[in-house]
Amino acid sequence: MRFSYFPGCTVHSTSLEYGKSTDAVFKTLGAELVEISDWNCCGAAATHSINHLLSLCLPARNIAIAQSSNAGPLVIPCAGCFNMLKRAEHALKTDEAKRKEIEEIVGFTYDTSFELMAVMDVIVNRIGLDKVREKVRKPLSGMKAACYYGCALVRHPKVTQLDNPENPQMLDRLMGAIGAETVKWSYKVDCCGADLALTYGDVVKKMVGKIVAMAKEAGAQCIVTSCGLCQANLEMRQDEGLPIFYFTELMGVAFGVEKRDQWWGKHMISPKALLESLGLT
Repeated sequence: MRFSYFPGCTVHSTSLEYGKSTDAVFKTLGAELVEISDWNCCGAAATHSINHLLSLCLPARNIAIAQSSNAGPLVIPCAGCFNMLKRAEHALKTDEAKRKEIEEIVGFTYDTSFELMAVMDVIVNRIGLDKVREKVRKPLSGMKAACYYGCALVRHPKVTQLDNPENPQMLDRLMGAIGAETVKWSYKVDCCGADLALTYGDVVKKMVGKIVAMAKEAGAQCIVTSCGLCQANLEMRQDEGLPIFYFTELMGVAFGVEKRDQWWGKHMISPKALLESLGLT
């Protein structure tokens, strides 16, 4: 099984462990990720508030590259990148005038059948949970996890078309397949504050504090996410000491991936104590 792959900026920098664990998980599952050549930043941090057309053309260029690669659907790990590329896709599919404008600027002809997919969507709905269960070597028995989707993966639902925007279940099902118990809580799609952490740190600290506090109140021992910015905010701006995992890291633990302990060095809150207490090192 082969997919084209847009890593985005953070997988090569602040969320390096997300990229490494994603590579390891796909390799274990027998799926190939083909990184598209000469990809560019999707513009998620600022372009949508500065230049609307640019915010569509930047991600559209990546779609054009992936489409021409013939390597399969484009897989996107970062929730922010996923949202930006899906916005471009939505414009290309629903606005003929905008599509022609984007195509002329980017220099390609859009194929309406070309697919954009989040990593968890590929694993759950293309590779399949049966295959995931088959590869589990160390079930995450005893781990209580709060699945945190954030806002970018599921909103606007007509654009992202990923899961229920109020109570998504895809990540919960995936964590269940590797043996973790997912807690029921009502903050799984609340915003973490995103880039506002750079300008309104105190506000974001309160937002993060509420999310983490509610996860602990629900009985969670950790939070699981799929967004580099969410992961960083939740780790940096909490006082509870609750470990924040990328879901692919926990899949790597369950699969018994070698050298997975190297991922923990990138974490500001070390998950080692939790993993050791559950016999998962």
